Amino acid sequence: MTAITGLRGTGQFDTSFRPTNYRELFTLLEPNGTAPLQALLSMAGSESTDDPKYNHFRDELPDRTLTVNGAVASTSTTSIVVDNDDDEAFVVAGTILQNQTTGEIMRATADANLATNTLTVERNIGGTSHQIADDAVLVIAGHADQEGGTSPTAISFDPTTDFNYTQIFKTAVQVTGTLQNTYLRTGDKEQEQLTKALKLHMGDIERAMFFGKKHEANGTTASPTRYTGGLFTEITNVTDGASYGATANTITEKEFDKLLIEDIFAFGSSEKVAFCGARVISNLMEIGKNRWQPTQIDNAYGVSLTRYTTYAGDLLVYMHPMFRQTGMTEEMVILDMGELKFRYLQGRDTQLIRDVQANDFDGVKHMYMTECGLEMTQAKVHHRIKGWNKVS
Repeated sequence: MTAITGLRGTGQFDTSFRPTNYRELFTLLEPNGTAPLQALLSMAGSESTDDPKYNHFRDELPDRTLTVNGAVASTSTTSIVVDNDDDEAFVVAGTILQNQTTGEIMRATADANLATNTLTVERNIGGTSHQIADDAVLVIAGHADQEGGTSPTAISFDPTTDFNYTQIFKTAVQVTGTLQNTYLRTGDKEQEQLTKALKLHMGDIERAMFFGKKHEANGTTASPTRYTGGLFTEITNVTDGASYGATANTITEKEFDKLLIEDIFAFGSSEKVAFCGARVISNLMEIGKNRWQPTQIDNAYGVSLTRYTTYAGDLLVYMHPMFRQTGMTEEMVILDMGELKFRYLQGRDTQLIRDVQANDFDGVKHMYMTECGLEMTQAKVHHRIKGWNKVS
């Protein structure tokens, strides 16, 4: 058993596992079926919510880089205009700035003027002499104060908030009284339909976790309809193969290497799960056959994965059946499982509600119901590649 970063190390799909609801029962009985993301989320730690709209905070350290707005031809000009950026506020008297293009070191002599986007600096620290080009990147490179100086202006930054909704999923099964009491060589029809309905129900949730867009319709009424936001609409880092590389719909080995370093593993864990379509799987096999020596991870948390160990991090790859069913052969969704969570409204996790038929119906009607949503605590740690048809 191989652990996956972000998932509970003690949770395993084995004979000692005791499912507490139908969602966990499904992932136990059919771990590599229609809902592999649900299987992993079941072990990543689900959490209830007491409101259908649930919020969370996102906080991260800023880049603290600025972009020059307009060339500065003189090597002695001390006033520099930069593009409007929240990082300007981090420039206080004593802040050191480095021009990434020329290497020039500057020191702010006053706090940044946020109204005019202007920095006032001492130029050419250490005896250098440089012009400053338009769009040059200035990096905040520390702080230097004189001996006996006073404290600088205080700086703080607050986390941002994000939210999602729980969505109500329902799947019904109906069997007539006659069919209930008819002998069939294929077995109990009611139980067969219940099993199939659970698969469809979990498949619906799985698809919403990918395709859903958060929205609340008729929110001021007594009966609003809520939609949970899915991965395709919530992931902000998207690479389109149609325009990314030198050739449309082609990502070369070198271009994929660049993606691994600069984007996919730039934030978060060094181990991520990648759900892929068939074409992307063949592309990875072509790249990896002489380089990465992929290894199999058998039934890790109920899902059989292939590990590609790269110099940037480990990709745990799985060919998602939904991608094949929906024609998404050129898609790759890379997830940091530690930053995803299954949220369900308390008391409304997956359950089978029996006998919901009308009183005069000659038979029975049952219904699976779940009110749940996806929570993505950080966005930058995930990545989506689309339109990746081939490598070269």
